[in-house]
Amino acid sequence: MELFYFVVFGGLSLVVAALELSKNSKDRITTSAAFNAFKNNYVLVYSLMMAGDWLQGPYVYYLYSQYGFDKGDIGRLFIAGFGSSMLFGTVVGSLADKQGRKRACLTYCITYILSCVTKHSPQYRVLMIGRVLGGIATSLLFSAFESWLVAEHNKRNFDQQWLSLTFSKAIFFGNGLVAILSGLLGNVLTDTLGFGPVAPFDAAACFLAIGMAIILSSWTENYGDPSESKDLLTQFKGAAVAIASDERIALLGAIQSLFEGSMYTFVFLWTPALSPNEEDIPHGFIFATFMLSSMLGSSIAARLLARVSPKVESYMQIVFAVSAFSLFLPVIASFLIPPSNVKHGGISFAGCIQVLGFCAFEACVGIFWPSIMKMRSQYIPEESRSTIMNFFRIPLNIFVCVVLYNVNAFPITVMFGMCSIFLFMASILQRRLASVAESHRTTESQDWTSMKERDPESEPLTD
Repeated sequence: MELFYFVVFGGLSLVVAALELSKNSKDRITTSAAFNAFKNNYVLVYSLMMAGDWLQGPYVYYLYSQYGFDKGDIGRLFIAGFGSSMLFGTVVGSLADKQGRKRACLTYCITYILSCVTKHSPQYRVLMIGRVLGGIATSLLFSAFESWLVAEHNKRNFDQQWLSLTFSKAIFFGNGLVAILSGLLGNVLTDTLGFGPVAPFDAAACFLAIGMAIILSSWTENYGDPSESKDLLTQFKGAAVAIASDERIALLGAIQSLFEGSMYTFVFLWTPALSPNEEDIPHGFIFATFMLSSMLGSSIAARLLARVSPKVESYMQIVFAVSAFSLFLPVIASFLIPPSNVKHGGISFAGCIQVLGFCAFEACVGIFWPSIMKMRSQYIPEESRSTIMNFFRIPLNIFVCVVLYNVNAFPITVMFGMCSIFLFMASILQRRLASVAESHRTTESQDWTSMKERDPESEPLTD
């Protein structure tokens, strides 16, 4: 393997280690023992849930190809997964608000375990059922757990600033370290031990079962709006009204869809972008490098969220702008660097430049997750949190399905250019969100001042 990969990985490792070891009092939040126990429990469960997801990711396409399905068949299976997330995700999100977030988290475990079981069958219909189950599980993973955490955090009367600490730790371990370890474990099971491409799915099911046992034994139930008088349609209407009546929520949904849509498109594009002439690249090592970059981003986010200034709405404008530039690098490289015509060789110079840009993008992803979670906890109403969060995923899933269906219709540079434009739009919308949020804070501060003049014992308003 070329020295370039080791230099990048080693450099990132040193930077992450330096950031974690150099934290001072300004970068740390003083918390209580009760909160630390609560935080550690959630981070452990979230890491197990993400291990169940990360173990499957690198082997889904490979497993389908081993069963003899062509690119078109596999593409339809992937579209079924995103389509089921779009169609059923909002329903299960609403049920989570009404029937309980703990039950929804347990449903995620059961649904994803069943999806893993279907991977043992080479029959297309069974695999299609597995993709549908996987799509439903994905919707629950990215809504139910966060909704449970925010509600439980508030129910236990922990400081609001501490919530950002849980978010950043969950992303650092669940989306960073666990992703790297899952990739290594999957490689050992599949290649070193020779158990085949189904083995990572069996391991994922085991991690999900362990996480489910911890949830059953240590989590309490919480709800959004458990009112028996509200059916699903009423919940949908309430969520839609909340989005339409609060510009901050609408902007947040648009920003999330633009960024995550670009992120999922990047997942499909980075391999062909780095090996246009079938260059021999170490996919697993590059993936681990990307995840290390994500850990770097989450470490930076932890420092930013621990401070009063800058506000999350402000620094995310820069993050989106940097991410837009990083995904525009393949377009720049195609114009400035002569293409290599060597088949099956090592990575080209243009490829090296793109790897660095993609690492920068993954660092932005690491900052994005805890930051968007923080903003969602501030703006989305508790009674319909899961429903609204899954509403946000509808345009995202439509976008990804369209990209998957047309992935071969456009050159890779066009696709990256489109993602860059979407990320730049996210930066503009984030600027608008910062302005609206500041306006709300000013209005609330004036209202509180007026209340204070009338009633000196009144408490300050919180966002």
